[in-house]
Amino acid sequence: MSNSQDDIMSLIKNLSGATQDNEQDSPQAPDPNGLPLVAQSILSSLDLSGRPVDPYPHFLMKDVLPAGYCEAITTLPFHVPTADEANFDGRRNTNDNLRTYFNPEKQAEYDVIKEVVEGFEHPVVRETIELITGADLSDGHLRIEYCQDAPGFWLEPHTDISVKKMSMVLSLLDDPALAKNGTDIHRGPPDHEYVGSAPYGMNNGMIFIPADNTWHGVGHHPVPEGKVRKSLIINYVTSDWREKWELASGSV
Repeated sequence: MSNSQDDIMSLIKNLSGATQDNEQDSPQAPDPNGLPLVAQSILSSLDLSGRPVDPYPHFLMKDVLPAGYCEAITTLPFHVPTADEANFDGRRNTNDNLRTYFNPEKQAEYDVIKEVVEGFEHPVVRETIELITGADLSDGHLRIEYCQDAPGFWLEPHTDISVKKMSMVLSLLDDPALAKNGTDIHRGPPDHEYVGSAPYGMNNGMIFIPADNTWHGVGHHPVPEGKVRKSLIINYVTSDWREKWELASGSV
């Protein structure tokens, strides 16, 4: 699939013109093309992304959200699970009762959550992700998890399940102590050799399209004591996703 800048800018122009009338009621200020601020920021970051291919294709992004959004998210009053109440066994789903999602309930409570969801749901953003990455999001339902990983947290090397059509991790804090705590990139079995980590830093993102070789994890560099690794996990998942309440729409 072509991913030239001309293709991307043509898509943005065509779709933004078609959707401008629908964006007039958005709480975000549109740019001259009629795109909400969050959508425009995501598109700019996608266009400038780095695109390593070892050990699998992935996309490294900067300045994904507009200025101030990361700070607004990290100051929301959500509880940070600690090692005393969570079971850090290398899998997130062990602690499902402690997880936070940008579902309709949270969107109704916090404007910043609603605006981030609207940005990733915008048709220009979705189609640009398809254009750049080759993902098929035709049956893609947005799911955003807010992660607050305390010392002791780790994720074993794994590949994402097939119902995830795109995976993105967006780091939220500007803290030099966490600079090595980005998503770990691994080769496959049997050794799951560590290749490196995506840069952790405020507003840095990593995208990959789940496949049988997209091994990744967290914990090659442990979360330092007294720190919390805050990030968003952004997926588009198929209609087969079972936990519908996690979705931005709350249903499919």
